[in-house]
Amino acid sequence: MKGGSLLQTSRQSFLKTHDISTYSFLEIARCAVPRLSEGASLTAFSYIGAMRAVPNYNVMGPAKASLESLARGLAIELAPQRLRVNVISSGPLNTLAARGIGGFSAIKSEVEERAPLQKTLTVDDVARTARFIATEATGMTGQTIYIDGGYSTVAGPPLSLNIETKW
Repeated sequence: MKGGSLLQTSRQSFLKTHDISTYSFLEIARCAVPRLSEGASLTAFSYIGAMRAVPNYNVMGPAKASLESLARGLAIELAPQRLRVNVISSGPLNTLAARGIGGFSAIKSEVEERAPLQKTLTVDDVARTARFIATEATGMTGQTIYIDGGYSTVAGPPLSLNIETKW
């Protein structure tokens, strides 16, 4: 959904977005759980728009917030079966879904400039994290992990401004 206003979001669009972005993960979990062995992991994918207002992200922000909350609830519910549920919140990746966000190129540029690592995020960066969560992070559940070069941790002007602080 490009641009638009939250206030102009129709009920149909709101429900469809939540169905695709949140309820689908619940359905996947429901179908997968009987087939998973102890220690298995379910991972959902989110974006910083779940916790911060992002221009043009529209109703996806609330849908991703709902997804992250759902994952925390499932983590508690599935813990007795020793199943883990986590979320990866990646920085902007050039995907089909991302291209539907108005101003995506500007968002990607800002993240690359402001993030402490100042690097272009790759699909491989996210894939390595997903593999780690699935295979190594056996003590982790109910967490949202940010793979964004540190963007989610910073505030203030871009690092490129080289503003000196006088403490």
